[in-house]
Amino acid sequence: MILRFIAAEKADHPIALLCEVLEVSRSGVHAWQRRPPSRRADQDASLLALIEPIHRESRRSYGSPRVHAELRLDHDVRVGRKRVERLMRQAGLSGMIRRRRGRSTVSAPGIRTA
Repeated sequence: MILRFIAAEKADHPIALLCEVLEVSRSGVHAWQRRPPSRRADQDASLLALIEPIHRESRRSYGSPRVHAELRLDHDVRVGRKRVERLMRQAGLSGMIRRRRGRSTVSAPGIRTA
C-alpha cells in the first residue's frame, strides 16, 4: 500500500523524501518496482479472464456463487468462491440484486383479517 502511494506520488515529490517521511528504504521501493508479478497475481489474471466472459454472457446477472458454479462445472476450474468474489469485486463486476416485492396489505391493530 505504501509502495503504491510512493509510485503514484513520485511525479510530484522526490522518492528520497517520500521514503524518509514514510520510513521506507529507497532500495526496497526500487526492488518492488523491478519485481515481476507473483504467481498468484498471474493466476488471478488468468482466472479473471475466465470470469469476465461468464459474467458478460449472463447479461451481468450472475454474482460470485453462480460464476463459481459455472467455473467448476463447465470449465473444470477448482477455485474458492471467496477468491472469485474478491476478483469480481476488484474488477467492478457484480450480479443483479433482487428487488423486494412491495407489501399489498398493511395490517391495522385491532382489526381481524378475513
